[in-house]
Amino acid sequence: MNTYLDRVHYRRAIRRWRRMANAAGKSDLPELRAQRGEARELRHHLDRLIHIADGRLALPSIGTNSFPRPHGTDWSWRPEVWRGPLARPGLAAVETKSMFGDELTVFHDCGQSELTLRQLRNRREEDLAPFGLRMDVFRFDGSFLSLVVDLPDGAVKGLTRDHLVRLSTIVELEKPLEIFARLNVQHGPNTEQIVRELPLDEKEIVVEFDLAYSKLNVKRVERAWVDLIFEGPEMNQVVLRDLTFARLPRAAL
Repeated sequence: MNTYLDRVHYRRAIRRWRRMANAAGKSDLPELRAQRGEARELRHHLDRLIHIADGRLALPSIGTNSFPRPHGTDWSWRPEVWRGPLARPGLAAVETKSMFGDELTVFHDCGQSELTLRQLRNRREEDLAPFGLRMDVFRFDGSFLSLVVDLPDGAVKGLTRDHLVRLSTIVELEKPLEIFARLNVQHGPNTEQIVRELPLDEKEIVVEFDLAYSKLNVKRVERAWVDLIFEGPEMNQVVLRDLTFARLPRAAL
């Protein structure tokens, strides 16, 4: 209803259909038959509009950074692949060091790549992320495959050894495989690495990187990134419905 005349026509139409509905019990049969035909045609268009509107309005909002955060979280983030539409939503025959958006890079050592990436619009009721990432791997003649997510500056600003970094994801697999997450924090010439295996038997997968036992030099922290490492990915489809990060102070030892 964009104009005054549109609103006037709408109110008139509502009054007309209300009047016909109220009189349907006493209307002449030929007139009632004609009204029924009009009503059915109108209902077809209304049902279609409602169906499309319900579907679109139920989708997670593009750009949202909404997801559950642990109490005490002082930094949280959802990467752009899962947050908003990419200018190039798919890659085929992906070469090593190819970037997918500005924050995710693919690394592998295949002689011939039979790997594809595609950004998907999440449509399930339980999805909080607007988008997901689908990776299809066909023949794989390499020894490693990883997706590297560069963490923003906020992840390392004020980072201390008293912090936990939590990774949460939702993973769908065509067939079982192992996935490892490795947090890398560069401090001066050194890089601290902490590896966790993702518990893929859980619907919502959470791993935590505890910096308390690291040798991190907090005065020289420069940047951080996370590797998602896929073991035995050949002839498999992996869908990452969401990927989020949160940083929080750990409980005192």
